[in-house]
Amino acid sequence: MKRLIAVVVTALLTALGVGAVAQPAWAHNVLISSDPAKGAKIAEAPSEITLTFNANVQAGPGNQIVVNGPDGKQYTDPEGEVTVDGPEASVALEGLGPAGEYTIGYRILSADGHVVQNKLTFTLTKDDPANAGREPSDGGSQSSADTAAQAEESDGLPLWVWIGGAVVLVGVGLVFALRVGKDQS
Repeated sequence: MKRLIAVVVTALLTALGVGAVAQPAWAHNVLISSDPAKGAKIAEAPSEITLTFNANVQAGPGNQIVVNGPDGKQYTDPEGEVTVDGPEASVALEGLGPAGEYTIGYRILSADGHVVQNKLTFTLTKDDPANAGREPSDGGSQSSADTAAQAEESDGLPLWVWIGGAVVLVGVGLVFALRVGKDQS
């Protein structure tokens, strides 16, 4: 009977341990505002895109902010450097194109070292006259569909890491339970 109780208690503690380990997403940065704002309707093209997070952002080469237009073209330089200033990340624009919905895709290195990525949209209500004759960038070899796919929200670590951790914890719990049960016999 004591062995059964030891196994049950160990299994419960192991399950609680797995639940406690699976909580790192709480530390990821969260986007709290943007300029232009999510869903905004603006008449003039902004000179830059600024994203503001709830905590400082890490500067690094992996940070990206990409703007795709209603014409499927990319309006940020694929090599454009993202500027980080505390909780703000921004990228300069050289104007936009036709009126319509624009998508901002971002991939930013969070304060906890994880990548935070997502997308948001705004609407330009008038064509940008500054770019009437300019060909916008097509994003190099990366299509706007690829950019949008990369901008899907990330939950941090891959699933296989959590499964492997759970298996190890259960194994340790079983070894402990069997040893405690053997000592009691």
